[in-house]
Parts: sequence; C-alpha cells; structure tokens
Amino acid sequence: MSALDTPQRESHRVLTVNSGSSSLKIALFRVGNDVVKTMSGAVTGIGASEARMSAETAYGDTLWDERTCCINHPVALETFFHEMAAHVDLGGISAVGHRVVHGGPHYTSAQRLTPKVEADLRKLIPLAPLHMPANLDGIVAARLRLPNALHYACFDTSFHSDMPIAAQRTGLPPEMEDPFIRRFGFHGLSYAFIVDDLAARAGQAVSRQRLLVAHLGAGASMAAIENRQTIDTSMGFSALAGLPMATRSGDVDPGLLLHLIIEKGWAPSVLRDQLYLGAGLLGLSGLSGDVKTLLKTQDPNASEALAQFAYQARKQAGALIAAMGGVDRIIFTGGVGEHAPSIRAAICQPLSDLYRIKFDAAANDRGEACISKPDSGVIVETVHTDEAMMIARYGREMFEAAPAQMKRRAS
Repeated sequence: MSALDTPQRESHRVLTVNSGSSSLKIALFRVGNDVVKTMSGAVTGIGASEARMSAETAYGDTLWDERTCCINHPVALETFFHEMAAHVDLGGISAVGHRVVHGGPHYTSAQRLTPKVEADLRKLIPLAPLHMPANLDGIVAARLRLPNALHYACFDTSFHSDMPIAAQRTGLPPEMEDPFIRRFGFHGLSYAFIVDDLAARAGQAVSRQRLLVAHLGAGASMAAIENRQTIDTSMGFSALAGLPMATRSGDVDPGLLLHLIIEKGWAPSVLRDQLYLGAGLLGLSGLSGDVKTLLKTQDPNASEALAQFAYQARKQAGALIAAMGGVDRIIFTGGVGEHAPSIRAAICQPLSDLYRIKFDAAANDRGEACISKPDSGVIVETVHTDEAMMIARYGREMFEAAPAQMKRRAS
C-alpha cells in the first residue's frame, strides 16, 4: 500500500481537475476534519507534438516526470490516470471536483454534475470559448474513468455573483441586457482562497478589510473586495477584459473592434482568435506571452510589453481602489504576482504617494511575504493561491450534503 493510501478515520478522498486550454492540473486530497493535499500533478503541452506529465507527493517527492504524446484532454487525463493507478487506488476516490470557468447567472455555488447541469454549461461555451470546451472535456473523461465517484463543478464566476448592480451592468440599455449579458468576473476560486487564507492567518476582522487582490498569471485580473464581497473586478462579461494577459488582449475600445470588422473587413471569427490567442504580451512583444521569458531577454519590445502590462495594472488598481473608497491591503498572487518582483514594484511604487504605501523594495526583491514597511498605511503582500484546495473544500460540503445512496456508491 502506498503512503498516499494510508487510511484515515472518517475521511474520504477528493480528486480535483483543472482543465486549461492546453494543460491539466490534478490534485488528490484526504478530506475529513481537515482538507490535506497528498499529491499534485500536471500535464502541459496538450495538443503539441510532445507533452510533459509529472506528479509529486505533498512532501515534494517526484512520483513520475515523463514526456508523452497527448493529442487532447481526454487522452491526457486517461494517461495521467494510468500512471496514477500505480500509486493510488483510484476506486477509493469518493468525489471529483472540476474547475469550470463560467457558471453563468444561475450557477453561483458548487454544483453536483448532472446531465441538465452539463447541458446548461455547454450553452455557455460562446461566453468563454478558450476555457469551457477543455473544462467540459475534462468532466467527460474523468467520469468515464471514475464512474462511481461524485462529480461536481466549482465555478470561477461564483465568487463575484453578488457584486453590486452598478458593477454588473455593461453600459448597454436595459432592454439589451439579460441574465447572460452582464459583467461576471473570473478567477473566483483564487479570490475565495485568498480571503479564506487571510481570515485563517490574521482573523475574520482582517479578512473584511478593503482588499485589492491581483491575480497575475497567464490569465490576469484584479478584484476589489470588501467585507469578503467583490465590489468590482477588472474582468467582465468575458475573460478577455481588463489587463493584457499572456495571449489575451485585455480591454480594447469597442469602437476599434467595430472599425476592424466594418471598415477593415476582419471576419469576426478571425478577430476573436486574434484577441484570445494572438494579443496580450505575445502580441505586444512579438516574442512570447510568458513573463519569465520576457524578463530574461534584452529585446526592447519585451521591455515595452511588460511596461504596458504594469501601466494597465496600475490603472486598474487605481479604479478598483476608488470603487472601494480606499484600500487597506494589497495582495499579489498567481505565477507572475508571486514570482516577478519587478512587476510588483512597477505596479506599486508609482501608487505610493497616492495611497500611503511605503513599499519595501529590498523585501520585494528577496521575495518576502510582506513587501511593505512596518509603518506603511497599506499592507502589501504576496500569497500563494491554491484553487485546487478551494475545490476540495467545496467537495467536502458537496459530499456531506449528497444523498446517502450516492455516498454508498462513491465509497
């Protein structure tokens, strides 16, 4: 028996699946009174000539790390499960939680996946065309391999579902808006984790402060959060809005898009692909959408792209802080937010005088958790987010609320 399979009193195991456009992130948790991650893994480069598949224990010990061919998400997931079966009894997995980017107006909390729920989610593909097909492929593939487990979905839009009406409105006349035409916001699982983490380490009162959270990665957004509720967020109707991202454009003047279609003859489908896959840092630099790569090169186009990213982030930060009427704490998270000190400095330092921030450049360069000085009027931090942990926590709630018959089938 593997160490990963050590029996725990009154506990069950939850697998989390996060299907990106060309990647999979998978984690295994032991869930009882506590939620404990026991394994994590990933498949990257899905659809390319060669993908990388790896996994490690919670202690950082490598279980496997290999190259393989994964033409799509179902193949990638099945290949991962084949390797995983050598270390874990897959039949002992009670529940599988899936990250789903869009829940629309109706799914504002974790949902057990049923044929109706999945049919509803397929209708949302046009609202998130880069993410939803992969999310749904992951659900189908996981159910085929683990048919007896309870499968449920957690939505990135859920955290923002109670935003003030003024933040939900699109600027269109009311007769043009319907429940599906509104600003939704994304990265909600990450924001939920950050708020819960803050409450755990600093207390519930602190978690209700005015927070500006910057989730900066290949996908990037910011959110103004007060009293554990989203006041506003940089993303809106789609995951294209707000900051420039790895390959996504961020905000573009809608008049410019109309000009490209009407006057320049761009086909809407071609323009959509350009906005999702050929814009952002990749388009601005002409080199790469990866911040780590751009930081290493001396090409002036890379520097200009990163400067544009930081400028747009500062502008969004100012707007979101204004929406809250001030800020008490700024938290950077995500791959870029956690690991790119020069980006954090470029965002924070120009805001220092306006928002009473005493930025600690030395602590920032060292990668410390707190990067503001002790007498700063605003605390600035870096925090590692864990969307899989949030999915597992919701899974505990889902499993406990499930009918007894389903629990017996999944156990």
